[in-house]
Amino acid sequence: MKLKKKHLRIIEFLFIGVAVGVFEDIIAVAFATDAQITFEVFWIVLAVAVPFAFLSEIVVDHPKFWELFFRREEEKENKKTNIL
Repeated sequence: MKLKKKHLRIIEFLFIGVAVGVFEDIIAVAFATDAQITFEVFWIVLAVAVPFAFLSEIVVDHPKFWELFFRREEEKENKKTNIL
């Protein structure tokens, strides 16, 4: 089961993160500049999209990522109540 979840996360990273990220960045470049969309522009957009896709799809969407923040808040609340 874990292997399937990992495959699903990788597919999500590639399709949602990279493909959609590149598509939306190409649209932004086309609307915001007078540049023609060439392979050079595409490679630059890809180089920019991949790290952000990795950050959003692999790191932030990891099931345990948000537990770190909520656990710290719970620990702070517990410390406050223990002091009183």
